[in-house]
Amino acid sequence: MKDKRVLYVSSEVIPYLPETEISSMSFEAPRMVNNNEGQIRIFMPRYGNINERRHQLHEVIRLSGMNLVINDLDMPLIIKVASIPKERMQVYFIDNEDYFKRKATYADEEGNLFPDNDERALFFAKGVIETVKKLNWSPDIIHVHGWLASFLPLYLKTYYNNEPLFETSKIVTSLYNPGFQGTLDIKLIDKIKFDGIAEATISHLANPTYFNVMKTAMDHSDAVIISSNELSEDFKNYLKNYDKPVLNFHKMEEFSEAYLDFYQSKVLV
Repeated sequence: MKDKRVLYVSSEVIPYLPETEISSMSFEAPRMVNNNEGQIRIFMPRYGNINERRHQLHEVIRLSGMNLVINDLDMPLIIKVASIPKERMQVYFIDNEDYFKRKATYADEEGNLFPDNDERALFFAKGVIETVKKLNWSPDIIHVHGWLASFLPLYLKTYYNNEPLFETSKIVTSLYNPGFQGTLDIKLIDKIKFDGIAEATISHLANPTYFNVMKTAMDHSDAVIISSNELSEDFKNYLKNYDKPVLNFHKMEEFSEAYLDFYQSKVLV
């Protein structure tokens, strides 16, 4: 992976959030590339339950200040950054007072999904892309983890498809179980159509369940990695007719060699 550029876009990363399959792999995969002489960038949302003082987050003024349009509303983008101790890895945080200040990640104290999770996910996807453009950093691979990051493949392949910085970038999406129960806002498809994205490319999102959100991500990715040992039957059935490279599940203690080989022999071709 010498000098290859890998952009990791995740809804969760340790040590900033508790340990889960997503947060652990979103730390271990970039560390693995870093240790194999690759270049990495990591992006995640700046949820309100992340302790900024303890983790020493600070705003990057030169990257902040633009507005992103979400469903015809201008939403200010704030970029923060922190370094993971002992790892020589920086994490960029996508922030916005309306979307991410609340002291939780996806749901309220009763476990109800936040009603604007769809807009938070759209803001995150656009925020990452616009920030990477400002950094003028062209990734060879973009690896997406977690459903809140899952609109990035769609937007890169449609809304930003003429952006030269990403012209040769390959998108990999990791599949995890479980996701979320119920659906995102049923008006999600209209919010995406507002950006000029054709309804035919987002037909799954007429019913925005976790599975349909991830199907949309898979359709706009160049490869998929199965990142949970027990994948739902919905995913298994969809993968039977999936005509792009798929890497099967590997345990945390043995994933490194498999990921490196997959990146180099299946994705970067």
